[in-house]
Amino acid sequence: MLDLRLLAALDAVQRTGTFGAAASELGYTQSTLSQQIATLERRVGGAVFDRPGGARRPRITPLGRLVHDRARTLLEADEAAREAIDRFHAGEGRVDVGTFQTVTNVLLPGVVDRLLVEHPGAEIRLVEDETAQPPLDVVDLAFSDVRGPEGTDEVEVFRDEHVLLSRTGTFTGSAVALADLDGLAMVALPPICDQAVVEEALASARVASDVVFRTVDNQGITSMVRAGLGVAVMPVLSVWGQLDDPALSFHRLEPAVPDRVVRVVSRGTLSPLAARLRELAVEVGGHLVSELERNRTGGPS
Repeated sequence: MLDLRLLAALDAVQRTGTFGAAASELGYTQSTLSQQIATLERRVGGAVFDRPGGARRPRITPLGRLVHDRARTLLEADEAAREAIDRFHAGEGRVDVGTFQTVTNVLLPGVVDRLLVEHPGAEIRLVEDETAQPPLDVVDLAFSDVRGPEGTDEVEVFRDEHVLLSRTGTFTGSAVALADLDGLAMVALPPICDQAVVEEALASARVASDVVFRTVDNQGITSMVRAGLGVAVMPVLSVWGQLDDPALSFHRLEPAVPDRVVRVVSRGTLSPLAARLRELAVEVGGHLVSELERNRTGGPS
């Protein structure tokens, strides 16, 4: 195996034209550089430079030219690898992120915008996944509203309240008793992830859920509630853009359904870019919760 340092010495002499200039460029003494060229020649089995002596410059030999041609490919690959490693440590490169609707619509726009301002060369790839477990086999980190598998790292990003979503006029007052939902037609997400928590809370309160429609689309749920198909129990941030819709009414539930907790889940060591995305998610999530608190009087009614 040829040492890259020896190939770099060969390349420097060929480019600069003299052993002295090459030694200066590489930060060696001329004798050290000469020793490196001699070592290279022993390894390739022949002279790589003719040394005419005096003021005349060394000339690369046919063997030296052959080795140099191959050396350039290796040296360029080494330089590219070093640059990629430096960019990685500086927070550049690529990050693959698992997400779901609320995170995609409400949280990630602010996170992605800030990350790309900090790291314009970053490549961010999103995978929207509405399954029971985060897809950590294909992403660096994933947002999830359920606990991650055993052995994963979890950081809480935000939590938000579950509210009752109904057609305006269906209920009066700011709060509705959970028992009042018994037997009502309901529109719901598939019974996985956070929706499983909702339905467990209803079952624990002995509320019979008459689910007439399930969809993974949050907007589909609000559309069907608006049309009068049924009511829905949803996390506030899932319907954040609908809070001012006069056709919809939002009510707190008594007793409350446990808050939805959104976490960012990962396994193993994160790249600096992925770690920074996680930091920004927590920061932006905190701002969302603060905004939610400020709007509580003008939100769920």
